[in-house]
Amino acid sequence: MNRREFLQVLAIASAAGMAFPTRDAQAAQAAARLYDVPRFGNVHLLHFTDCHAQLLPVHFREPSVNLGIGDYAGKPPHLVGQALLKHYRIAPGSAEAHAFTYLDFTEAARRYGKVGGFAHLATLVKQLKASRPGALLLDGGDTWQGSATALWTRGQDMVDAALALGVDAMTPHWEMTLGAERVREVVDRDFKGKVAFLAQNVKTKDFEDPVFEAYTLREMNGVPVAIIGQAFPYTPIANPGYLVPDWTFGIQEENLQRIIDEARAKGAQAVVLLSHNGMDVDVKLASRVRGLDAILGGHTHDGVPAPVRVRNAGGTTLVTNAGSNGKFLGVLDFDVRGGKVADFRYRLLPVFADYLPADPAMDVLIRKVRAPYEQKLGEVLAVNKELLYRRGNFNGTFDQLILDGLMDVQGAEIAFSPGFRWGTTLLPGEGITMEKLMDQTAITYPYTTVTQMSGETIKTVLEDVADNLFNPDPYYQQGGDMVRVGGLQYTIDPAAPMGKRITEMRLKGKPIEAGKTYKVAGWAPVAEEARHNGGPPIWDLMAGWLRQRKEVAAAPLNLPSVKGMGGNPGMAA
Repeated sequence: MNRREFLQVLAIASAAGMAFPTRDAQAAQAAARLYDVPRFGNVHLLHFTDCHAQLLPVHFREPSVNLGIGDYAGKPPHLVGQALLKHYRIAPGSAEAHAFTYLDFTEAARRYGKVGGFAHLATLVKQLKASRPGALLLDGGDTWQGSATALWTRGQDMVDAALALGVDAMTPHWEMTLGAERVREVVDRDFKGKVAFLAQNVKTKDFEDPVFEAYTLREMNGVPVAIIGQAFPYTPIANPGYLVPDWTFGIQEENLQRIIDEARAKGAQAVVLLSHNGMDVDVKLASRVRGLDAILGGHTHDGVPAPVRVRNAGGTTLVTNAGSNGKFLGVLDFDVRGGKVADFRYRLLPVFADYLPADPAMDVLIRKVRAPYEQKLGEVLAVNKELLYRRGNFNGTFDQLILDGLMDVQGAEIAFSPGFRWGTTLLPGEGITMEKLMDQTAITYPYTTVTQMSGETIKTVLEDVADNLFNPDPYYQQGGDMVRVGGLQYTIDPAAPMGKRITEMRLKGKPIEAGKTYKVAGWAPVAEEARHNGGPPIWDLMAGWLRQRKEVAAAPLNLPSVKGMGGNPGMAA
């Protein structure tokens, strides 16, 4: 089926309301037009990232707070809502407006339906590959973690799905939380000869030997193309180091430049970095190394409609980020002439499940891997009364629900929940199933904790996380959002110096005292001792708490008072 036939099938089926469960024929036709992406040039790269093991279509709300600080204020990816629409000239109320922003989320979600799903993504990938000879499918990582089935199968469901999808190369982050032994098992057994697992910045601690291939060199339509891998640089800090005890990470700028030069010396006429750095880190990196034509980025879950062009000593590098949860597929076409990239086209395509038919073979695979777990996944723990989401710099309603449960069950005054950016969205009235709870909590270190913390320690924790998020130098940012806080109120000035961002901490209206001790509940500790003395997994604690309630609604969002960010386009008014 060629591109024209593919689009005709989408339009006819959508208008007829026969092939897809469309809610609005006009909306369906508009969404179908998104997939009219004519072939351009002779080098073709398809890119998805941060799907977090979501095999089925989901709802995923984009943030209303994504602040940029210093030189990054007001620049992509730090644009939300109307500011993003205006910057990229996206029509309000359109399918793309729903995909890229949080605006009118519940209404728009009911109109346009769910996004992602590997069976629907497979249909789009196959069509684009059919019109682009030799196209490579690149996976930016965070693929084997984020769902119940991925946790229970140790990522095997996603490994099998990636192979069926036709992934050509990938780079990792959360994959490492399955442990070094498991990662090596997949790379050496399942991926061998099929998927290039790339990470130029992962080395052994003892002799600094490369652990994985740094890059792969492929010929496409007569053009040598190099794909270099960049794993998440701060894996042993942001996640438990004991899971990868013998490996080092880091940005490895000098080594990256050496690899780029080596690939060019071997004849590469287009060189691309498949990165899991996070977009601000990629922008800085692009300004400091020469010879990269593009960085296809991930980690920070930013859906960025157009590349950022970054100047450096060697020319210009395009920097992109392709969102999360299987919600988008990036399409980068290069026209390579005279041994170098002469021009390009880029589209970040939302994957609307209602408007892309499910690929039959992938659909069968998904049903097969889920079958043993369907009953457990489908248990309705409680009915949700409001929009439940996670994404945002400071808090989300699903995070608030977890905080409420932690404080209630643990009898704590304060609760901390990690600022994870993964986790799907539930519309009002949907049942909170075990599967949806696991979408928020499925990690290999899920232990709950109760800790006696001094007021001084609480401030130190908040300051450390704030610096990780808001340090003006991206190389000191480690991804994720601000730790979610229950019970405690505070004020934050993101632009203040390190150690001076957090002020006015209060508990039930009274100032937090530096020398006083407070009972703090939490989960997901990175310290190894938690494996032995931590409490029950967070999903067990929350499932029990939810089962006691027929309906739930999180308490009003416990948000900090934010100073100095008035007018910042990364924060909704």
